Amino acid sequence: MLKIISANLNGIRSAAKKGFFDWMGKQSPHFVCVQELKAQATDMTPEFLSPHGYHGHFHYAEKKGYSGVGIYSKYEPDAVRIGFGCEEFDAEGRYVQCDFGKLSVISLYCPSGSSSDERQQAKFRFMEIFLPHLQHLHACGQEIVICGDWNIAHKEIDLKNWKSNQKNSGFLPEERAWMTRLFNDIGWVDVYRALHPETTGDAYTWWSNRGQAWAKNVGWRIDYHVATRALAQTASRAGIYKDERFSDHAPLSIDYDFALHL
Repeated sequence: MLKIISANLNGIRSAAKKGFFDWMGKQSPHFVCVQELKAQATDMTPEFLSPHGYHGHFHYAEKKGYSGVGIYSKYEPDAVRIGFGCEEFDAEGRYVQCDFGKLSVISLYCPSGSSSDERQQAKFRFMEIFLPHLQHLHACGQEIVICGDWNIAHKEIDLKNWKSNQKNSGFLPEERAWMTRLFNDIGWVDVYRALHPETTGDAYTWWSNRGQAWAKNVGWRIDYHVATRALAQTASRAGIYKDERFSDHAPLSIDYDFALHL
């Protein structure tokens, strides 16, 4: 049994103060993929680098207080890849991959386009450049799970106010079609949806800080485990933790009945 958690921290220092690492220790997961560190290497304390004795590997953004991803694992990986080979987006700290035998775990933070048209165009560039990498990963023969904040709600079921968001970043037709291509054409699996095909409000993982989005559960499902089919078929349980708030996202935990041979 493998427990894998994905969590957008919206700042590792902020999440730590709110108890994220205490909670993580109690979960005793095998892997934790974190996004939006908003920290540089010099900001990382021993607790951030190796909480509860976990091995930590990180991809920091060049811009201070921005982006950044990491993976915590109970095991020392066979190999670590920082970035996916695109200068523009590798500078933003969006991808780290750790290999453990036949299993690869990836922490991913896709760009958001909500702040400006310029950033939306950057998001479209990312999608175009990242797609061939996803095709290559899928064909490489490894079992892979890509955990992270994809910043796209795939279907109407994945956000509360889908009608009013059809022209907004995160639910644009081009973004949704791109996700469909990942699942239908390439063969990746949306693991949470495979386990819970009809769930609506309980599936949300992000809530705007505006208005009373959290109180009214006006949320979006934009955090995913995206896995190869054989690995996804071993998934037995998924949970979104909302009893405490560590950031504007909720951690997504999935258990896999997968034997890890190291």
